[in-house]
Amino acid sequence: MNSTLLNNVLRFIILIFVQVFLLKNMVFYNLNVPFLYILFILLLPFETPNWLLFALAFLMGFTIDMFNDTLGLNAAACTILALMRVFFINITVQKDNYDSDPEPALGIMGFRWFFFYTLLLTLVHHFFLFNLEVFRFSEIGGTLSRVFISSGLTILLILITELVFYKKKKQRQ
Repeated sequence: MNSTLLNNVLRFIILIFVQVFLLKNMVFYNLNVPFLYILFILLLPFETPNWLLFALAFLMGFTIDMFNDTLGLNAAACTILALMRVFFINITVQKDNYDSDPEPALGIMGFRWFFFYTLLLTLVHHFFLFNLEVFRFSEIGGTLSRVFISSGLTILLILITELVFYKKKKQRQ
């Protein structure tokens, strides 16, 4: 079995369990909800075909929806996240500069790129997730505060996770 495939399957399962059994219960005043599971979508390899990226994003969101009883909100937000990931990577990454099997990880892409990548995509995911949940403009103030507070906590958890599992980029010879 390919090591990249095995790593991604394990990452999928571990992030589901962490989200469902640990982070689901870390909600304070319904303002901050950490969604570490989006790290799975963020760390998929660059050469993942778009159809597979969208299918995996939908599957990840749908799995979270099944545990949270949220009727497709996470699946929709994860699919939008995958679309934004495609746009962001097409704009910012030169295809010639990376090795044969890279993923957009902190150790490979560097802190600045990874931080902006995580920041933008987390904000997009949370914006669509919370707006689909509320689905009215009269609640925009509360919704935006939830987006920013939850995004901050999610980004912090993603950066901590990446630093714990940090792998230095291999030098070309």
